[in-house]
Amino acid sequence: MEGKMKDVLVVGEIAKKRLKKATLSAITFAKELAAKVGSSYSIALFGKDVKEAAQEATKFGAKAVYAVEADALENYIASVYAKAVADLANQIGAGFVCAVSSTFSRDLLPRVACRLQAGMVSEVMKIVGDAPPLRYKRPMWAGNVIATVEVKTEKAVFTVRGSEFDKAQEVQGVSQIVEVKPSLDLPQNVRFVGFAETVSERPDLTEASVVVSGGRGLRDKEGFWGLLNPLADVLGAAIGATRAVVDAGIAPNDLQIGQTGKVVAPNLYIAVGLSGAIQHLAGMKNSKVIVAINKDPDAPIFSVADYGLVADAFKAVPELVEEIKKVK
Repeated sequence: MEGKMKDVLVVGEIAKKRLKKATLSAITFAKELAAKVGSSYSIALFGKDVKEAAQEATKFGAKAVYAVEADALENYIASVYAKAVADLANQIGAGFVCAVSSTFSRDLLPRVACRLQAGMVSEVMKIVGDAPPLRYKRPMWAGNVIATVEVKTEKAVFTVRGSEFDKAQEVQGVSQIVEVKPSLDLPQNVRFVGFAETVSERPDLTEASVVVSGGRGLRDKEGFWGLLNPLADVLGAAIGATRAVVDAGIAPNDLQIGQTGKVVAPNLYIAVGLSGAIQHLAGMKNSKVIVAINKDPDAPIFSVADYGLVADAFKAVPELVEEIKKVK
């Protein structure tokens, strides 16, 4: 299959008109894939005004950066975006389409794969082999099984696990920006109602270098936020939560880390009062340094922790905050 391929197309994500840092992991994947199949890679950005993000994307060595702009792309509607991505892939002869795994790409790329009649691999962790036919490693069963799969269709679509690929570094020179003005119509059976953005002064969870995460051991909203906010403040950290905490209404679902939430790999992950169920471990076990605080010495979280403290979090965390303040 790969021998017939041309470009690898990276679908970039935009937040507040800026290129999301998470996309840089997909660019690294695209570079590696393009090198193995002897082709090049391009980056595409979709929306009504993507010029600023497109300019940022020119710094990473892509053959071209496609700025795809249309009124119909102002708000995300899956069917409209899927058509725009598939049409561009066909237009430039791209045989591979990829994006970092996220809520956005998990909704969009299966639709793109359907339009391209392409096989799809989700949550790619590694490319296996140095020449076609290539295979891809992906997690199953909350990461307890790693499958090695091969795509047999002429084209292929991938979501890339950002924690497994380093963020692309800037290179000398800039890519050419190609402006694309597609003709797109809004569907008659779907309309954009609104977007309720979660506003926070903290770093984005998937991009933060430090993450402080809490579990059921923090009991309620007062315990969760009262304990984690001071620790996150002193470390400049993002806050995460387990599914149990989210299901209990203690934290919003955009903070959920795990198999059905977000996958993170910060430089430092501090797990407070969480047991470490396999579903949660699937979302954070690739963190560079893991610190666990739990009063249960047999909690599974200690099996993946680099440093563990068996203690009552409600006593240990305030003491930790004070000691960090002294060091700072």
